[in-house]
Amino acid sequence: MMHKEDLSVEIRKNTEVNVRECYQCGKCTAGCPVADRMDIRPSVIMRMLQSGDAADLDKILRSNSIWLCLTCETCYSRCPMELDIPKIMDFLRQKSLAEGKVHREARKIVAFHKSFLGRVKNNGRLHEMGLIVDYKIRSVSSGTLFQDVLLAPGMFSRGKLHILPEQIKDKKGLSRLFKNQFKSRKP
Repeated sequence: MMHKEDLSVEIRKNTEVNVRECYQCGKCTAGCPVADRMDIRPSVIMRMLQSGDAADLDKILRSNSIWLCLTCETCYSRCPMELDIPKIMDFLRQKSLAEGKVHREARKIVAFHKSFLGRVKNNGRLHEMGLIVDYKIRSVSSGTLFQDVLLAPGMFSRGKLHILPEQIKDKKGLSRLFKNQFKSRKP
């Protein structure tokens, strides 16, 4: 069973964000462009994380909210305590994946998430064609495998899609970036 101390320490260790500093002003939720679609609003997630209750954490990890978060950083820019809620959401998504607690309605989001990060991890930058193919394979059960296939020829002819990905030179730096994905975003 997780205790308040354990949870806040785990979050702080992985994100360098102290959830205890949140004083529930609600500005994160008020500014969030997708809060009305979330099953648990950002300010409520912060309060639940402060509680340290294992049942609250389980509810958060099984929520659709952590997957709906756009990581747009509106909450972060509005927070008077400068708490990096998007970094917490990233951590919660990874924990949800690791523990197999992903919300059933988030399947397409998770497929896109994995495809996007996989392409960036492999190439150092986004390769749209690889992203599309990977995403379509991951979400084949959604019935959208051939949904956009007629758009491809026009995109090829305008130079918007490339068959081969560009590679970055600093593969070691990229590897370090993915290894330390929860470290501070601040320079």
